[in-house]
Amino acid sequence: MRRAAERTPAHRDRYVDLLRAVAITAVVLGHWLAVHVTYDGGFEGGSVLETVAWTRPLTWLFQVMPIFFLVGGYANAASLASYRGRGGNAVEWTLRRTGRLVRPTAALLAVLTAAALAARAAGVDPGLGGTAVWLAGIPLWFLVAYIAVVVLTSVMYGAHRRFGLAVPVGLAALVGVGDLARLGAGVPYVGDANYLFAWLAVHQLGIAWRDGRLPARRAVALPMAGLGLVALTGLTVAGPYPVSMVGIPGEEIQNTSPPTLALLALAVTQTGIALLLHDAGNRWLRRVRPWTAVVAVNSVIMTLFLWHMSALVIGVLALHAAGLLPQAAPGSPYWLLLRLPWLGVLALILAGLVAVFGRVERRTGPLPAPGSAAGPVPFVLTLAGAAGALGGILAVAVAGPGDHGPAGLSTPGLVAFFAGAAVLRFTRWRYRGAQ
Repeated sequence: MRRAAERTPAHRDRYVDLLRAVAITAVVLGHWLAVHVTYDGGFEGGSVLETVAWTRPLTWLFQVMPIFFLVGGYANAASLASYRGRGGNAVEWTLRRTGRLVRPTAALLAVLTAAALAARAAGVDPGLGGTAVWLAGIPLWFLVAYIAVVVLTSVMYGAHRRFGLAVPVGLAALVGVGDLARLGAGVPYVGDANYLFAWLAVHQLGIAWRDGRLPARRAVALPMAGLGLVALTGLTVAGPYPVSMVGIPGEEIQNTSPPTLALLALAVTQTGIALLLHDAGNRWLRRVRPWTAVVAVNSVIMTLFLWHMSALVIGVLALHAAGLLPQAAPGSPYWLLLRLPWLGVLALILAGLVAVFGRVERRTGPLPAPGSAAGPVPFVLTLAGAAGALGGILAVAVAGPGDHGPAGLSTPGLVAFFAGAAVLRFTRWRYRGAQ
C-alpha cells in the first residue's frame, strides 16, 4: 500500500479519500456500538437507542452517510468527466463504476445464502437463521440508494452543468413536499420517493463541490455549517422530527426511513464542516503514513462496509459459545466498560473477513474500452442489469428479519440480484477492451 500511496498523482484531492474512509469507519463503529445482544434461553437484542435516550443525540456524530454520498458525488463527477475526456460514454462509465459495487455485494449474498442453507441443514431454527442473515445484510439498505445515484450520475451531472445549485435545492424542496404529504396529510407512499430525492440532493452537493460551484472556502463553509445546525436544531428540538438520525423501531417518524428534511439539515451541516477542514486535511495527508492508511482503507472500503454486520453476527455466536457474551444492561457503567473489548473482538473478526474478501473488491475483471459500448444494445443491457441488481437488493433489504425462504433471505430478491449482476458482468465482458 505504501508504494500505491507514493504513486498518487499530485492533482488528486486526498482529502476526499480521507472523508470516505472516516465516514465508513464511523458507520461501522456506530452500528457496533448501537446493537446489543443478550442470551437468556434464546438470543435477544435491539438498538441501544430504543432504551437509552441520552445516546440519541450522538447519532448526529455517527450518522455520516451524508458524507459518504457527498464524497460519492465529488468522486463520481471527477471520474465521469475524466472518462468522457478519454472518449468514453456514460454507459461504459456506469458499467465500470457499478462493477466495484455489485461484485463484492454478490460475494456477500452468496456467502450469506450458503451459510443460511448450511444452518438450515444442520437443524438451526429457520427464523433464527433468517434473522441472522438479515442482520448481516443491513448495509444493503444504503447500497440500494448509492447504486441508484451512481446509475443516475450522468443525467444528474448534466442537470448540474445546466442548473447548478438549483438542482439540490429543488431536490430538497421535493423532500419537504414528501414530508408534508406523509406527515401532514397522511398520504401513504408519497414520502418513499425521499429515499431517492434526499440522497440525490447530497450527491449533487458533491458534484457542485468538485465543479467549483461549492468552493471549500471559509466564507462558504461557515455559513453552511452554522445555518445547517440551526435548521437541524429547530427541526428536531423544537420541530416535529426526532433527535435521533438513526431509525428507532416503533417510532412514528424516523429520519432515515425515509430520509427527512432533518437529515438534509444534518447533511448541510456536515458538508459545511467538511469544506471548512479541507485545506488542513490535505496538508496533513502530504505525510506518507496517514495517506498510506487512507489508501489502504479505501482499497477495501466496500468490503469493510458490507461485512461489518456479518462480523457482529459471528462475534455474537463466538462470544456466546465461549460464555463471554456481555449481559450488562444497555447504558449502564458496566455496559459502557464492555464496549472496548466488544469493539476489539469485532474489529479482529472484520479484519479476517477483509483479508479473505477484500481481494474480490480489488479485482477489476473485464472493463469496457472507451467508445466500445455505443448504441442501444449496451444501453438496454446495462439498464436491465442495473434494474435487476437494484430490485433484488431492495427486495432482500425490505423483507425484514425472519424466514423468507431456503436461504433465509427473499428468494425472488436473490434471483433478481444475481440475474442482474450476471447481465452487467456479461455486458462488461462483451465490450471489454484495454484496461
